[in-house]
Amino acid sequence: MHKDRDQFFRVEAGDGEITIDGKVHRVTADFAMIVPAGARHNVRSVGSTPLKMYTLYGPPNHRDGVVRRTKADADAEPEHFDGKATE
Repeated sequence: MHKDRDQFFRVEAGDGEITIDGKVHRVTADFAMIVPAGARHNVRSVGSTPLKMYTLYGPPNHRDGVVRRTKADADAEPEHFDGKATE
């Protein structure tokens, strides 16, 4: 959950589920969703091919260029936005 920022998800490939405040939404390629600030959420792959997606935060929440292949990777190496924009 992000108390102070909205999050945008865009699925590029694969099949998955995004759970927002207990409601499950099936997602596939070309699917997009905004998770409002304060909503509990999780994303998981449910298909036979990897779920590939990207996410944007408003305002930013992570440093530029950070990629985590799994939730376990993200939990093992937490990081947050350092205040430096690339634009």
